[in-house]
Amino acid sequence: MDQVLFVIGAQPVTLAQLVAGAGALAFLLLVAVLRAVSRSARQNAAEADEQARRADELEMRLVELARTQAETVGRVQSMAEVLAHRQGELARAVAERLDASSHRMGESLARASEATHENLARLNDRLAIVDQARASLGELSGQVMSLRETLSNKQARGAFGEGRLQAIIADALPRDSFAFQHTLGNGKRADCAIFLPGDRRPLLVDSKFPLEAITAFREAQTPEARKPAEARLKGDVGRHVKDIAERYLISGETQDVALMFVPSESVYGELHEHFDDIIQQAFRARVILVSPSLLMLAVQVVQSICKDARMREQADLIRAECGKLVADVVRLRERVGNLQRHFGQMNEDVAQALTSADKIAKRGERIEQLEFEADGPTGDAGPRDAGFAELLPTPPLSTSSLRGAAE
Repeated sequence: MDQVLFVIGAQPVTLAQLVAGAGALAFLLLVAVLRAVSRSARQNAAEADEQARRADELEMRLVELARTQAETVGRVQSMAEVLAHRQGELARAVAERLDASSHRMGESLARASEATHENLARLNDRLAIVDQARASLGELSGQVMSLRETLSNKQARGAFGEGRLQAIIADALPRDSFAFQHTLGNGKRADCAIFLPGDRRPLLVDSKFPLEAITAFREAQTPEARKPAEARLKGDVGRHVKDIAERYLISGETQDVALMFVPSESVYGELHEHFDDIIQQAFRARVILVSPSLLMLAVQVVQSICKDARMREQADLIRAECGKLVADVVRLRERVGNLQRHFGQMNEDVAQALTSADKIAKRGERIEQLEFEADGPTGDAGPRDAGFAELLPTPPLSTSSLRGAAE
């Protein structure tokens, strides 16, 4: 056993040492194996515990999941019931609204049908009116053509202007303040003579006007054609103004001015716009051009003058009526004074009645004070005082009540 088997470094190794080393090595291996087995067992146990714990958690989760699934199924069922109920209500509401909408739509269609029928009836009436207006326009166009043909004739045009002048004058002035076709001292006849109050000289109006010249001037399109038309218009109007001044302005017999009636507002505006020298020439010749509106204004002025003249003629009658009115006012003043005196006497009588009432009230108060003085210390009145108290009025009258009765 002590035999040296080999030498490691400087240390010899014997058989006993080798056997002891092998045993120690085996023991160490066994310990290591046991430790490894123990460690593996502990790991397996830990893993088993972890798996058991995980299984428990999984089971709990499955239970929770089942409970949640059951709750979810219940909620889904209740939600399905609620949805079914809501769906029924929605279907009923939709049906009711559809019925109401159908009813309203039917009513609206009925009203629209009635309105359309009424509109068509009114449209038919208006179309009938339009047809009548078209027929009237046709008649009017015929009348305008007839009027144009009439105005193309000089004598007919003069009759038209004279007729319009007579209509304006006759509608506004009294019958005794104008005359048509008035004959002057020189044998000439004026279309119209207007007599002013307090003046025997008439204001003469001529209704003729050279319309051909103004028509030619309007129809001229070029400056070359307008110049001869303008010269013709100035010449015709100037000659007519001269004729009026020579025939109708007679010193001492007629007024100092005469009127030339232009029966068209447009013609009058054309003259004032383009031919101011003609207007000035007529004014210097004491002939005034007037349109229908200006003639109406002049006639209204004459009408006011006539009214003032009639008022001056009735001045004496007005003065007498004013005198009677003043006398009535004086009598009214006297009667009001008498009424005032009556009211004063009445106020005095009321004041006297109030004075008497005050005296009666004061006496009643004195009697009332005398009754209070008759009471004894115990509040019992004697026989004499009691008999006197029976004679007093109950309750006594006060001053305010007496004044109210007097008023």
